[in-house]
Amino acid sequence: MGNEMNVLFLLIINVVMVLSASGSTPDDNYISVVGDPGMRRDGLRVAFEAWNFCNEVGQEAPHTGSPRAADCFDLKGSSLKHKVTKEDNKLGVGTPFSGLNPENANNVDLYAAQKEIYLGSLCEVRDTPKPWQFWMVMLKNGNFDTNSGLCPADGKRVRPFKSTRFPCFGKGCMNQPTFKHDETELYGESMRGGFNGTYDLDSEPANGLDGISFYEVVWEKKVGVGSWVFNHKLKTSKKYPWLMLYLRADATQGYSGGYHYDTRGMLKTLPESPNFKVRLSLDIKKGGGPKSQFYLIDIGSCWKNNGLACDGEVVTDVTRYTEMIINPDTPAWCSPTGLQNCPPYHITPQNIKIYRNDTARFPYSAYHYYCAPGNAQHLEQPVSLCDPYSNPQAQEIIQLLPHPIWGDYGYPTKKGQGWVGDPRTWELDVGGLSSRLYYYQDPGTTPARRIWSSIDVGTEIYISDKDEVAEWSLSDFDVLLTTPKF
Repeated sequence: MGNEMNVLFLLIINVVMVLSASGSTPDDNYISVVGDPGMRRDGLRVAFEAWNFCNEVGQEAPHTGSPRAADCFDLKGSSLKHKVTKEDNKLGVGTPFSGLNPENANNVDLYAAQKEIYLGSLCEVRDTPKPWQFWMVMLKNGNFDTNSGLCPADGKRVRPFKSTRFPCFGKGCMNQPTFKHDETELYGESMRGGFNGTYDLDSEPANGLDGISFYEVVWEKKVGVGSWVFNHKLKTSKKYPWLMLYLRADATQGYSGGYHYDTRGMLKTLPESPNFKVRLSLDIKKGGGPKSQFYLIDIGSCWKNNGLACDGEVVTDVTRYTEMIINPDTPAWCSPTGLQNCPPYHITPQNIKIYRNDTARFPYSAYHYYCAPGNAQHLEQPVSLCDPYSNPQAQEIIQLLPHPIWGDYGYPTKKGQGWVGDPRTWELDVGGLSSRLYYYQDPGTTPARRIWSSIDVGTEIYISDKDEVAEWSLSDFDVLLTTPKF
């Protein structure tokens, strides 16, 4: 017990010193658990990952390498000392690197997972209670070629099948994007760098974006002043109508939300409900159209239906997501006539349970959509099952909308708050809210510990019927745990 107390004391001192050095004022009741509190460290650590529909690679884009990359450096005097080379970022399947298991050298999915760990080793910063690696830019393509046989259903392999449910222009629609890296440089007293590219492999974004997909993340900061500002842009096209772009704080080791591979990230200690908050500044410049499910905050984790932690067994693991959508065009699918789209009950901040068939009291307009895991055995009817293909294992998703009932947690209480033209700095009691939400669990089992391995901000433009563009800036991102009272 004495050693544990010493480690905790060193963690608190370390965080206070980092925040003080950055010019931030720490809250006496909370300590940061991200390696770069508030994004204020001049020596940036940021990485890139791209996924196909079921969170795999499937096939690398030509001449691009495995879709994992990083931009990590320290500021030394008047120069940046980069830790990842262009050759490191261009590593592709079949090319060896330190730590690569030879058995995985020609498997595009396992190669990418190991490449992330390798890049993490180059970027890693020693810290208390454990080292950390980078912020993660995540890009995902929603196209699904059901004839490919690439994606399992709730973790179980299925044969190719025909379906018009998912977008796909034909063979190759699940491809990885091109990748251009503008390595961070120092311009006087400012630093700037970025990633960008397109899924349209036969196009060149520099010649114009009409009719093609596009993604871009540009980060910039003044030396010694304030936070890094991450400027995002995401554009869909007819061929790629369902795209996702997020900036994530992930676990520094173990599984991150939605994955069954060991990952690397920014969370030195994983936050657990109810005792954590998230702070961030968000400025949405373009919303991405009515199908843009813009997440003010999205938290992801994994536990089995019996309450045990996930172990990589995809047939029994379940990814759990909770997402606050702030696009005012997003409707509430949950309603008195759409009970299958509602969680079985709602719990108020005063711990009062309200069942979804209580039409006088249930806050239907606070929920966009709830769907249950497809491998659950004791579901309450009526129920909507989550898409079984878009994660390597079954998933459970709770999507929230601005509503007065969330005001006690610092979340938006009405449509339009935090949207285009209303930039805000948020302090969200994510732990408190997530402790009171419904998540499925098998009857008679010990309640799962709600430990969150991914926290992210960004948008999912969901099958747009025309080209859409979303643009936003994110800064001051931090995850804070309640400090113990001695």
